[in-house]
Parts: sequence; structure tokens; C-alpha cells
Amino acid sequence: MNKEKRYKILSLFYDNNPNPKIELIFSSDFELLLSVILSAKSTDKIVNKTTKILFKIANTPQSILCLGIECLKKYIRNIGLYNSKALNIIRTSFLIIYKYNGKIPKDRIELESLPGVGRKTANIILNTLFKKDTIAVDTHVFRVSNRTNFAKGKNTKEVENKLIKVVPTIFKSKMHLWFVFHGRYICTARKIKCNMCLIVRLCEFNKKTLK
Repeated sequence: MNKEKRYKILSLFYDNNPNPKIELIFSSDFELLLSVILSAKSTDKIVNKTTKILFKIANTPQSILCLGIECLKKYIRNIGLYNSKALNIIRTSFLIIYKYNGKIPKDRIELESLPGVGRKTANIILNTLFKKDTIAVDTHVFRVSNRTNFAKGKNTKEVENKLIKVVPTIFKSKMHLWFVFHGRYICTARKIKCNMCLIVRLCEFNKKTLK
């Protein structure tokens, strides 16, 4: 895909949704961090349903530690991999208190040192909280990037590196959410809604379903 077509695609997304907002519900930096950790292999809908109850009981590193791992598991047991996620949340809460003075670190290396925080999670935190021009590549971004030929890659790191190179700076901060929403609601894994697609005339997918 050439740069002119990419620019047109991003311009269409911008015109349709100039200020995309993450669908996870949070009211503090720490709540967002926990929500993103919980969202791995789970949907935002399930995470929001879970945190709506959890955050009324514990929504700070201190209160999470006071809650304890076994009690925490009871609140998040509807989420996939809840045992490992509970352990990661407890360990991360401890580090935030005793290593980072209760603050979410702004540095990528420090973020990725937190249990349960990988590159994708770090990118989301850096982008959402600290307004960095990072591009998180989840399954939706990976699928849309490859399927449309916008930025092809064999793995998420390859796609991320390609996106960082080809996405103009003015679009970088918003691009992740545009592709997430497009992959979540239109360019889905199975039932693709090409007839509802905003960029169907620009997409280079050779198996479009326009009926």
C-alpha cells in the first residue's frame, strides 16, 4: 500500500471519529493499568463488568494489597487467566508502592518490568495516560493491518515497527484505537462487514464481501 492511500484511510477514520476513546472504564491511572492487565485474552465488556464491582472495594495499590490475592481472585474469577492475573496485580501493586512511590511509571522499560505488563499494555498506558505516540498492536490491529495491506508483518512487533514508520505523526496517537474499533466491529475475524466499511474502496483485501 502506498503512502497516499494510507493517508486517505487515516483521514477517513479521523473524519469519522476525531477523538477516539478507549472503551475500558477507569477513573485513575492505576484503575486503567489494572483494567488493561485484566483485558488480556478477555473483552472490554467483561473487564468493565468486573471492575465496576472490584473498584468499589479496591482501586488503589494499597487497597489491592489489603484485599489479598485470594479475595482478589473472587472478584475477577469471570475473567480468563484470573489466577495468574491476580498474582500479577498483587505484585505490580507492591512495586508501584515501594519502588515507584505510588505512581505509574512513564518509562517503557519500567512499565514492562511490572508483572503482567507486556509491550502492548505498556504502549496503551504510554499512549492513553502520557500522550505518547505509541501504537499498541493487539489482535484487531494486527488483523486489520495485514488484511488491508496497510502494514503487513508476521508478528505484532513487525507490524508495530512498520506502523511507526508509515503512520504520519498527526495520526499516531489515535491510530491504535481506530484500528481496534474497526477490527472489533467491522473487519472482524470471521463475519467481515465490508458493506459497512468506511475504507472499503481503499482496502486492498482481495476477498471482500460486499453483498
